[in-house]
Amino acid sequence: MQWNRTTKVLSVVAVVTLAGALAVSEAVAHHRHMGMGMGDGFGPTPEHIVAFMTDTLDLTDAQQAQAKSILDKEKPNFQPLIQQLADGHKQMRTLEESTTFDEAAVRALATQHAQTITELIVTKARVKSELFAILTPDQRIKATKMMNRHEDHMMHHMHGGDGPGPDHASEPGPGI
Repeated sequence: MQWNRTTKVLSVVAVVTLAGALAVSEAVAHHRHMGMGMGDGFGPTPEHIVAFMTDTLDLTDAQQAQAKSILDKEKPNFQPLIQQLADGHKQMRTLEESTTFDEAAVRALATQHAQTITELIVTKARVKSELFAILTPDQRIKATKMMNRHEDHMMHHMHGGDGPGPDHASEPGPGI
């Protein structure tokens, strides 16, 4: 097989996608083990998320009620997806620890992971968009800055850095 530029690019994309899917799967399994998600053993409850948003963005009572309603409405969508990833993680581990490699089973499971991750990303984006819609322009700016600092912090750690990242204090909070 000749490796032309397109084949190389597609190979890199496939490897990066698979690595990302596995990383998300590992993270979900870890988060589930650590008790993170959206309540009922899946992490912060809608009440915790609303309290965090209220503390950091100074939500009004009406905004708090709207945020809780959005989170309560979407909670049933998150839980089965997180459970599917956790179950898939266990299945993948079983396949990885087998003495015989079953490529078809690994590919099928990777495809299931990809679909579940897609659904999680879409659900998270919908929730985030709905939450942003109830914020004032100033609150949106503050939330965006806070999320940018959090992303910088996470990227710093992913690249082997210690501490909260360059010029930013660590700001723990729910993963909205």
